[in-house]
Amino acid sequence: MATLQEYRNERLRKLDDLRELGINPFPSKSTRTHHNIEIIEKFSNLEGKEVTIVGRVTGIRKFGKIAFVVLRDDSGSMQLFLKNENIPNVDKDKNEISINEINLLDTGDFLQASGNVIRTKTGEISIEVNSLVFLSKALRPMPSAIDGFTNKEERMRRRYVDMNVNEDVKNRYKRRSAFWQETRNFLNDHGFHEVNVPVLEHTTGGADSTPFVTHMEALDSDFYLRISHELPLKRLIGGGFEKVYDIGPRFRNENYSDEHLPEHVAMEWYWAYANWEDGIKFMEDMYRSVLEKTFGTLQFNVGGFDVDMSKKWDIIDYATIIKDNYDIDVHESSIDDIKAALKKHKLEVEKIDNRARGIDKLWKNLRKEIAGPAWLINTPKFISPLSKQTNTDDRVVERFQSVIAGSELGNGFTELNDPIDQLNRFKEQQDMREEGDVESMMLDIDFVEMLEYGLPPTCGWGYSERVFWIFEGVTAREGVPFPQLRHELDSTTREIYKDIKL
Repeated sequence: MATLQEYRNERLRKLDDLRELGINPFPSKSTRTHHNIEIIEKFSNLEGKEVTIVGRVTGIRKFGKIAFVVLRDDSGSMQLFLKNENIPNVDKDKNEISINEINLLDTGDFLQASGNVIRTKTGEISIEVNSLVFLSKALRPMPSAIDGFTNKEERMRRRYVDMNVNEDVKNRYKRRSAFWQETRNFLNDHGFHEVNVPVLEHTTGGADSTPFVTHMEALDSDFYLRISHELPLKRLIGGGFEKVYDIGPRFRNENYSDEHLPEHVAMEWYWAYANWEDGIKFMEDMYRSVLEKTFGTLQFNVGGFDVDMSKKWDIIDYATIIKDNYDIDVHESSIDDIKAALKKHKLEVEKIDNRARGIDKLWKNLRKEIAGPAWLINTPKFISPLSKQTNTDDRVVERFQSVIAGSELGNGFTELNDPIDQLNRFKEQQDMREEGDVESMMLDIDFVEMLEYGLPPTCGWGYSERVFWIFEGVTAREGVPFPQLRHELDSTTREIYKDIKL
């Protein structure tokens, strides 16, 4: 069996032969009148009429003076039927090849084909070609699905190959696109304005996470890549917007897992003159709308859980579920009580664990068994430093988290708009950072200053593309086209470009 480099060398020879014929292997202009799927779906109207299609060659068969070539575009595949008398000669002025140059074609090349729509004797809808224009030469062969392009590392490094070999992978990213489009449509239809906020921040906040740090030469100043959209969007509410959102990447300098990536896309919205109860109703409607339009159903089997997103959502009280399962009072328990519970249930205990971190670990241990959909409510204030406390219990905040298939798939609050209260909570977070908890929030005095100018009652909500990954049934790395990986080059590439410093 030939090596990859031998295949490449043969294709380079064909590239030279095409140029010798006066054919440009990489022209800039192409023409198309129809997508392949249109011809199939509208065959009765198009039969006998001339069309022009484009696509990648996925199959070549030659039998004497006739040949069959399969072209695939983004919509599907179409067979080309070539006869010698229809395309007998090269026309270099039009960059057209004849049937005699079929031996210079390879799978992976791109062509433009014009001709009449027909049905062959075997019943296959085809194009009887009268013009075959060369569009691009592929120098490396695509592996086939039969060859087993299944190595996860290779698939993620060469996702462009993965999408060619595995059609379902390309369709996954179409659904991912639809997920975000339907998110955007729902918010736009409900009067929200999309406003893009900065990725680089002097002080980053809005979540418990370790940020990435970079340096801006123009200002000779360090900046953080945002870990959340929250604080700039709330500044917009302070500036007079009443409904605002942003969709874009955020960055959290943490380990990879099946549900987390250091870089991922997320959405956050903020709604003035609304509270957490308004947010719950709004998000139930939004989940149903976005998921049904993305996947075509509201019934899912997700990680072994049967999840019906059309049902009434359950309500989970934070203190009650912790008390029932661990016999711990979340408000009165000591750090020693919490560590003892963590050890008893074989959960990780770290030196820098504080009450908030410990209680959160206990909750996450319970969460993994919940099918949902459910709302986790009445979260302790010491766990939620940016949320407004309830009117009935100053130890509890107006926070709502969606729990589905063992995961938290969103987080919302009635936002804290008391600048004095916010400053005090920032100070508590700063103390935790100084004690070694690098994920605690930074003290953002500029945000406190904004609050002093006044912020109306506001509800906020955010979810990430983890919602898509969970319902798609894939891990985080499979859920994005190009996940970050350690930089590596295969041996063939190193040999081909051995004269270049790589």
